[in-house]
Order: sequence, then structure tokens, then C-alpha cells
Amino acid sequence: MSLNCNEINRIIQELDLPGSFIQEIVQPGYDTLSFRIINRGKTENLVVCTGASACRMNRSRYKAPKNDKPLRFNEFLKSAVRGMRINECRQLGLDRIIKFDLSTWKDRCFMYVRLWSGAANVIVTDTEGKILDCMFRRPKKGEVTGGTFLPEEKLPTEEEKAAALERFPVRTFDDVPEAEGLSFNEQVDLFYSQHAASLSRESLLAQAEKWYSSRRSKMAAALEKLEQKKKDFENAGQLKHTGDLILAYASQAEGSFLDCEDYETGAAVHIRLDPKLTPQENAARYYEQYKKATSGLEALEHDIQLSRRAIEALEVQYKEMLAEKNTLKIEQLLRHDSAPKQKAEKPHPGLHYEVKGWTLMVGRTAAENDELLRHYVRGSDMWLHTRDFAGGYVFIKARKGKTVPLDILLYAGNLAVYHSKARQNAQADLYYTEVKYLRRAKDGPKGLVIPTQEKNLFVKLDDAKLRELDEYEKGF
Repeated sequence: MSLNCNEINRIIQELDLPGSFIQEIVQPGYDTLSFRIINRGKTENLVVCTGASACRMNRSRYKAPKNDKPLRFNEFLKSAVRGMRINECRQLGLDRIIKFDLSTWKDRCFMYVRLWSGAANVIVTDTEGKILDCMFRRPKKGEVTGGTFLPEEKLPTEEEKAAALERFPVRTFDDVPEAEGLSFNEQVDLFYSQHAASLSRESLLAQAEKWYSSRRSKMAAALEKLEQKKKDFENAGQLKHTGDLILAYASQAEGSFLDCEDYETGAAVHIRLDPKLTPQENAARYYEQYKKATSGLEALEHDIQLSRRAIEALEVQYKEMLAEKNTLKIEQLLRHDSAPKQKAEKPHPGLHYEVKGWTLMVGRTAAENDELLRHYVRGSDMWLHTRDFAGGYVFIKARKGKTVPLDILLYAGNLAVYHSKARQNAQADLYYTEVKYLRRAKDGPKGLVIPTQEKNLFVKLDDAKLRELDEYEKGF
């Protein structure tokens, strides 16, 4: 239930805002604003909520959390309204529109807070009524930058005021025992944080439980699959033993099966074979499966540890939500986690890694290689590339007074081999030299360079190092 006209008047009278200054403006969500007001030497938090069925403006005991991503209207308010003096704050008649008269020594504007459920908005205009910006842009209503907003103010008669008070009485919040002895602003803040249908702590915690249960079950299912795969891999020795049995009893193989006696246990064994392959080729297939299982076991351990850490982090995040008293913070945490991740603008083309204080950049295509060379590296940066194989360029950004350590060179070398045609060989010789010793090939294709004063580095792909690099990669 939103505030009615009489409750808004009661709020404004208690706030007594004329003469105060707007120190800071935060928009924790798309429908909520928080103004930090300096009022006669005291600091107050003024919250404006335009959410359906929860439209209100009141003093809040909580400081609103900042949004991770700057929101458009908040950035406008910070540039146009922050620091202004509140000359006047009043409701326009009985219309649930609050008008703020704001000014500095040289500028003046009006800010209208319309608390209509389903059509709430915050609109900033100049003194002529021209809209500078608004919280929600509604072109059909003319509520856009450059539009006009001049609400009529009809002064109500005493009879109209009495009728409105009878029809829309000021709530007493008797059903909220904690509200006894509090000011009306404090009662409103308490009620909406605990019992309102929108942005209430109870409803937000119910959403948090649903979010946690869904996320936890998915993570647990993924972990269970990994652990089952690990068990299968731990039995990899049986694959090798099966291959040994096929070779030992190759002469007894008949079509698609082999029945023999296990020479270790004496038990009868039935082995399925591919009739299109020779016994030797069937054995080779089992050996290949064994090799993959043993090499993948270490990688699985790494993935299992990451999954367990993710579940632990989720548990901590959920406990923080349960302990949080500020409903705006809970709402922000839920919205931030459930919203689709927006792809941030890359600082440069290709891949980016921060490894033990060193920056590694990888160009994966000729275009990325060329762009990195032209705009993102300097003469003292290190360049690596595979000999005799096409592939990406890897750059190590130089650090003043520091020599590139061997382990950083090996990380970069692994990236160079991995992002080249040499990946299938799992090893390659590399060139490495400083960028200032590269010369562009005349009339050559994009990104092609000829190195001088280069040195050679032989690198075998190291799965452990590549897995570590997954954690060092920056997700731009």
C-alpha cells in the first residue's frame, strides 16, 4: 500500500526540509533513490521509492548501498542536483506530487516526486517546466528529456481536506508493535521494511531462499557429476588390464566378444570387442581410454575443488543476506546476482591475464595481433610466437626495473603454444624478443612481423599451468 495524500503531508511536516542541502544521491535500484541531506547540521537519509504498491518518501535509518553499475538517472542527479539547497518542499494540493524547489547561487530547478502507484516518477525540470530528465522515460505521456511537465496545483478547501482525511486517514501502525514511540517517518520506514508487499524484508528473504535453493541444487548436481566421473577415472587401471587381457588372449577372440580367464584372479571374463577392429586395435582403444582417464584425473580434482569453493561462497553469501537488516541491500544483492551479466568493454583485443603481478596479452587472430602491436604494446614489452606454426602473439608487459622471471615466460610460452597450430603436438619452439626488435613485413599480411635479436624457447604444454591460467584470466 502506497502512502496517501495525508500521510505524505505528515511526512513533509516532520522532515522540515527547507534550508537543507543535498549532499549525496544514490540509486540502489531502478525504482529507488536515496538522498543524503544536511539538515541544520544533522545528516539524514531521505528515501524515495516508486515501486508499485510501495510508493513513498520518508526518512530512513539505513544508508542506501551504491549500485555496482552507475544508473543513468542517478548520474544525471549527481551532476545537476547534488549540492543544491532545498528552498521549498511541499505537496501539490492533494495530488500526491511533491515539489522540491532547488537552487545554487547561479542555477535553479524543480524536482517533482510523483507517488502514484503504477505511474510513479521523479521528474526534474527547469523553472519554465522543460524536462531536464526523469527517472522513467514515458514518451507517450511526454515524460522525456525536452518535454514539458507543468502539473496544476489546485488549493483544496477546508471541506475537501476534511473529506480527504476521512477517506484517506493517516495510519497508526498499531499492528507493528515496534513502531510505538517512533516518529511517523520512522514508523513508515519500519513498516515498509518489514511488512510491505514490495521491498519488505520478509518477501525479500523468501526470494533469497528460492534463489539459494535453486543455485545450490544446480551446483550440488554439477559437483555430484564430477565426483562420479572421478570414481570412474579412479577405476582406470581396469581399462589397462582389459587391454592386457585382449593382447594375452588375442587368438581366442571371436567377432564382438572375448571370453577368457583373468590370469591375475582366475575369474572368467567377458570382454566386448569392436568386430571391425583387430584384437590389437581393440587393445589400443582400451589403452587410449586408460591414458585419457589418468591424465584427466588431476584436472577433475581441480574442477571439484573449484565447485566446492563456489558452494562455500554461495553459503557465505546467503548467510550475509539472512543477517542483513537493510532491505535495500538485500534487494540489490538479489537483483545483481540474478540479472544477466553485461559484457564489459574490453581494455584491449584478445585475452588478458594478470599473473603474479605481470600482465599477459594474447592475440588469437591476425586482426587482434595487429591491433595489439599498433596500439597496446611498447618497445620494452616481450613478444612470443611459435616457430614454424601459425598462431597468436603473446605479449608480456614490461615492468620498470624488473626482468621477466622464467615462470612468467613459461606461462606465456604455454599460451603461445596453446593458441597456435602446434597445440595438437603439445610442444613447439618459440621466438621471443622485445617488441622494439620486431619489423613489419613489407607488403605482408596483417600483423606479420619479422623478429631480430630473438631467442629460442622450447615449450611443452603443461596442463597444470593452463588450469592456473584459467584462474588468472580477467573476465572482460
